[in-house]
Amino acid sequence: MPRTTKKAPDASQARLKITLIKSTIGFDKKQDRVVTGLGLRRIGHSVELADTPATRGMLLKVRHLVTVE
Repeated sequence: MPRTTKKAPDASQARLKITLIKSTIGFDKKQDRVVTGLGLRRIGHSVELADTPATRGMLLKVRHLVTVE
């Protein structure tokens, strides 16, 4: 079976800037894992991710903790 490789994200693909604005303390541990999965480490930390259905689904779960630009 041939190996599959991950494709590099296209420069033309839309990007989302996500910022953690609220702590995950006091919320469900699953939400903490989603925030970690998005690459966010602390309040005020921002990351840029590709606009994919998977990213959108994760943002839907923690929309009360983050801002999206």
